[in-house]
Amino acid sequence: MMRAGLFAAGLLLVAAPAIAQDDPVTERFCPNRPSLGASGCVTMPGQVQVELSGVDWQRDDSGDSREDLTLFGDVTARFGVTRDSELQVEFTPLGTLRTRDKVTGAVSRKWGVGDTTIGYRYALSHPDGRALSSAIQPYVTLPTGRSGIGDGDWSAGVIAPVYWQMNDKWSLDFTGRATAAANEEGGGRHFDASGVVGLGYALTDSLTAVAEFSVERDDDPAGHVTQTLAAGSLAWQPTKRTQIDLLAVAGLNHDSPDARLVLGGAFLF
Repeated sequence: MMRAGLFAAGLLLVAAPAIAQDDPVTERFCPNRPSLGASGCVTMPGQVQVELSGVDWQRDDSGDSREDLTLFGDVTARFGVTRDSELQVEFTPLGTLRTRDKVTGAVSRKWGVGDTTIGYRYALSHPDGRALSSAIQPYVTLPTGRSGIGDGDWSAGVIAPVYWQMNDKWSLDFTGRATAAANEEGGGRHFDASGVVGLGYALTDSLTAVAEFSVERDDDPAGHVTQTLAAGSLAWQPTKRTQIDLLAVAGLNHDSPDARLVLGGAFLF
């Protein structure tokens, strides 16, 4: 299961989906989805942006077992607090974990709710997400999920995204995270750091493609691992307040999950 914690020793990159062209003084629509990283854009006061994963499936075929983790309805609500800040709440209402032992063929299943993450994003520059925007986002994850679906203990960290809109077509983004992540076997926390680098291209005024690369170092006492991922995504905005998106991720080394597919969207209220 992928961990939420990441950090950048330098600036990293991930392209944000297309940003609506409304007056940034009155309205902003710039979803984090479907990127692996985050954006520097914040929601305007009085507005709520909801980002939803209808289905988020991941397969990890490493080790002596094959795990299929599927999350349904994973939702993030972003509430505008000031012109430069927003509050974020993320929750997974249902997740299933199917594990098959490669030696015996035995299959076990778990299901339940996931953890809850609360974050506060403060824009350091260009809160509308245009030009060269950046932000800082501390967060805490509460252990509301069932074992196997959630991490089993609280964790906390910080996210630092930097986004650069180079021109009407190309964008570049850097996202870093650092987390005091819950130990896999319980009883404490450890350092988890990662970064994402990506490049975005606007195929049309409403359709954006993103290519990304991610590296994560997880120093869990049960075993230190480094995961590398490659991802591609499409984000389509049929209206100025609606987005439908698709993300595909592939693991590039033995310690990484083999594959992940996410289908969802975002809405501005």
